[in-house]
Amino acid sequence: MLFCGMGVLRTGAVVGLALLAGCYSGKHLEAGGGTDPDAGASSGGADESSGDESGGEASCLPEGSSERATLRRLTRQEYNNTVRDLLGDATLPANALPSEELANGFGNDADAQAVSSLLAEQYNAVAEDIAERATETSAKLAELASCAADITETSDTASADSCAAQLIEDFLRRAYRRPVTATEVDELIALSALIRDETDFATGIAGVLEAVLQSPDFLYRVERGYLDDAGRRRPTGHEMATRLSYFFWGTMPDDDLGEAADAGELTESDSILSHAERMLDDDRSRPMVRFFFNNLLPISSLASLERDADRYPTYTPAIGALMREETQHFLAYEIFEGTETWDGVLTAPYTFVNESLAEFYGLSGVQGDAFVKVDLDTSQRLGLLTQAGVVAGTIHSNETNPVVRGAFVMRKLMCTEIPLPEGDVLEDIKPPDPDSGATARERYGQHSSDPVCAGCHSLMDPIGLTLENFDPVGLWRDTENGVTIDATGAVPGVAPVDGPVELVQTIASAPRTHTCFAQRWSEFAYGRTHRADHACTLERLDAEFNDSGHDIRQLLLDLTQTDDFLFMPPEGT
Repeated sequence: MLFCGMGVLRTGAVVGLALLAGCYSGKHLEAGGGTDPDAGASSGGADESSGDESGGEASCLPEGSSERATLRRLTRQEYNNTVRDLLGDATLPANALPSEELANGFGNDADAQAVSSLLAEQYNAVAEDIAERATETSAKLAELASCAADITETSDTASADSCAAQLIEDFLRRAYRRPVTATEVDELIALSALIRDETDFATGIAGVLEAVLQSPDFLYRVERGYLDDAGRRRPTGHEMATRLSYFFWGTMPDDDLGEAADAGELTESDSILSHAERMLDDDRSRPMVRFFFNNLLPISSLASLERDADRYPTYTPAIGALMREETQHFLAYEIFEGTETWDGVLTAPYTFVNESLAEFYGLSGVQGDAFVKVDLDTSQRLGLLTQAGVVAGTIHSNETNPVVRGAFVMRKLMCTEIPLPEGDVLEDIKPPDPDSGATARERYGQHSSDPVCAGCHSLMDPIGLTLENFDPVGLWRDTENGVTIDATGAVPGVAPVDGPVELVQTIASAPRTHTCFAQRWSEFAYGRTHRADHACTLERLDAEFNDSGHDIRQLLLDLTQTDDFLFMPPEGT
């Protein structure tokens, strides 16, 4: 157990965290001028403007200005990754923290990252556990600093102080992701000595780790920025290294980024692009892409889908997990080895299955646990949207629901907002009785005739009905309850379609599908929900995405070349 006096330290850290979250809301820190101030600079503030929440006409800021930048806290995934790379702790400690509010759909929307009392308490507990694991043996201490292995109860004070100073300075620089000041280091050396005097060296270091892991400079991506020679406000080199690393890898900067920041290389777009290309080519970018699609698509809970075993005897939770892996394996291949385009993802005539999933689909010739590429029957399936996991993941019962399937496509993939009815109508909304019609088209037909429901459902049902050939576990069917399925429908505002393959082709050819995809990536990369005052950035990304032939990898690189990524808001905004 840690020194009992640490309770005071923990309380202070949490108060500081709460104050940071409250006092920095809507404010900027005063920037320096002329040169990147990273060398010896101390971070301690935020970079956020309130913006115009009301929407309306978009007016672009002058070139070299960010539309808005927010103080972003590490998400649970980012916290886990950072602690893994900082301390070698792969126990996923942040899983004990409360879940994030999804807001932009990815859990990293800075405007939705309030600090509840429960979260503050859990930061205490998680930091203490991590610190104890990191210092529980001399071998563990030696991973922090080689000199720590030689410090014992009989070691002289000077040796202990010297080793603590070496360990703390290196750890603090890496934990804060920037150069640190002598004052910051000296304060923690004093804390270590205070605890060590009453306990031992390891507990003193544990106290330091616990304090740092609760510091706003660790928990938040704090940015002060600086004014360049043209008077534009930019992230410092180390702040840019952090922007890059958390976008592409979801974790703290590696040594190469740190060295580039120290050398002043991360202040120009060409150098930033070069590092972005290096990071995207690295396998460490794969989990980032996986995370994005795990949140964009309805696949995260496939292993826990519940279905009636009598009605769907071939479906099991294990099959659900394989469905998710099919989608993720397919996406990784298509983006990093295949066409690399969003069109290709949407219309690929193949997928990836292993033996168990092939049997579920009714495919032959696949053996073993490894996922292999197989051709699709393109009269039934084509691309991402017709994979079993995607069409099954939207369904929450033993009956298909064209409303939720259509809503997923329109909202998530085409960025079409669907207005909800107001008043008491919401209380009366529920799926139709399964016995009210032989097919979903019959059961849900009332939505198109009821004037209260028709406005919303005219945007959802025409898409959902074209997917009715897929049952609640994603298998193909031609009939429902002995009645031939009518899979005609439409992509609202685009074109009528007949069946899932034509639906996919129409969606893939619709410009707003690709505009929406660029928007979703910008929301994820910049940690925000799209608003009217972000339109200028999105227009540029959309144009570049179209010019590239909808190249996904190029889109990710282009996200690092916008004014929103390269700059910060002007002073006073």
